[in-house]
Amino acid sequence: MNLPTSAERAHRAALRSIARVVTETALPQEPERARSGILSLLQTGDVLCVTGAGVSTDSGIPDYRGPQGSLHRHRPMTYQEFQHDAAARHRYWARSFVGWRQMHGAAPNRSHELLAQWQPRGILTGLVTQNVDGLHRQAAESLASDADIVTLHGDLDTVVCLVCGNSEQRPSLDIRLEEANPGYAEAAWQAAENINPDGDVTLADSWVQEFVMVSCLVCGSQKLKPDVVYFGENVPAERKAAADRLTEQASALLVVGSSMAVMSGFKIALTMHRAGKPVAVINGGPSRADAKAEWRWRTRITPALEELEQLLTP
Repeated sequence: MNLPTSAERAHRAALRSIARVVTETALPQEPERARSGILSLLQTGDVLCVTGAGVSTDSGIPDYRGPQGSLHRHRPMTYQEFQHDAAARHRYWARSFVGWRQMHGAAPNRSHELLAQWQPRGILTGLVTQNVDGLHRQAAESLASDADIVTLHGDLDTVVCLVCGNSEQRPSLDIRLEEANPGYAEAAWQAAENINPDGDVTLADSWVQEFVMVSCLVCGSQKLKPDVVYFGENVPAERKAAADRLTEQASALLVVGSSMAVMSGFKIALTMHRAGKPVAVINGGPSRADAKAEWRWRTRITPALEELEQLLTP
């Protein structure tokens, strides 16, 4: 793959970000102490929550860097590869056509529901998620919760054309892909391995070669991309501004299910810490935010949130 010089630099930086290993920077605390500290923050209220892939694992969606995370077997495509390599783009869509319907069928779990419930109660002032599965939004809608949610890295359910900018809902695109590839998704699913957080699966090259890609409805280009932020791509300015607004308004930060390996999320923890606002982390493994956190609870996400809910409920 021959990339322009600036794209090659960005691609190399993206590969370093993907390969980043999050190690221990501060030891986790005794569960009782960590739980008590986090409970006190939630009882005070106006807490900003930042979530990562660990929140969605109980919905059947794997995380990136956990013990069973997808990075142990699969490297995500960078934005530069997607933009400049037609073969890589075709491979993604073949794999995504099979995997997306599994992702699309996932339902919010108890963690999504509890976080949605905490916003209208004033416990959380807002939520920033690094996930692209749309499950926080689904949970809020199902509970009729007037939640303030920023999807920092976008949503797999929207597709954009990189040439003309046209936007299409993924279910609509899926219908067109099914028409171009009748029976393909069901047959390829039997041969697929490892659904990934990006919504794709691992497929043999023979399956990729059989796949037929469709074109943009407006300009006819096949440079269609899920409206998510890839490694090597910048977060859109309006989402940055929305996250900054929630960060400024909040009195404390709670990180849930995230290693915070990516700077777009970690920056929120840095900003809160520099402002003298307390930071807490609930995660199954080490988080990059641990060294900035007053409270560090190393545990499974859903049981931890359920414990906190019991203690918060009069």
